[in-house]
Amino acid sequence: MSTPFISDQTFKGIDFTSKRLSKGDYENCVFDSCTFSKGDISNIVFMECVFTDCDLSNVNLKNTTFKETVFKRSKLLGIRFDHCNDFLLSFNFFDCTLNLSSFYKLKLKNTIFQNCKLISVDFNESDLTETQFESCDLQSAIFENSNLEKVDFRTAFNYTLDPEKNKIAKAKFSKEGALGLLKKYNIKIE
Repeated sequence: MSTPFISDQTFKGIDFTSKRLSKGDYENCVFDSCTFSKGDISNIVFMECVFTDCDLSNVNLKNTTFKETVFKRSKLLGIRFDHCNDFLLSFNFFDCTLNLSSFYKLKLKNTIFQNCKLISVDFNESDLTETQFESCDLQSAIFENSNLEKVDFRTAFNYTLDPEKNKIAKAKFSKEGALGLLKKYNIKIE
């Protein structure tokens, strides 16, 4: 049985918690104001799709594929992105809330997080090379054994990370933000 291929479709205002999104390959589709919260979108492929004003909190992403997918003004609380199919995984987030989500061990090179809340997000052992955290709240986000080379933290805030436990060559920090690199030393800078 072949997987259905759905392209160039718009899904607006649909509650996929009561009626599950059909399994298939979705290409160039738009999901606008849809609810997936605590639902199941496992084993579905999303290529060049856009999710705008959607709630995907605690959704099951087991073997879900995201290729060049964009999330705008969406709520993505407690999502285990590390359960996704990581082959060619790529997405960007604009004005999203991703608190308590996990990107553990994922390759997220060149990802854009813009105006996002990333409170208590797990980035342990992730490759974030050349990722941008533009105006993002990274309070209690966890970075350990992560590749943060060339990451742009200049406008990010509330982050703390240990330079000795992460690769940070050529990462960019603001003067104020650089204090988050010294937090582990329990020193006062006035």
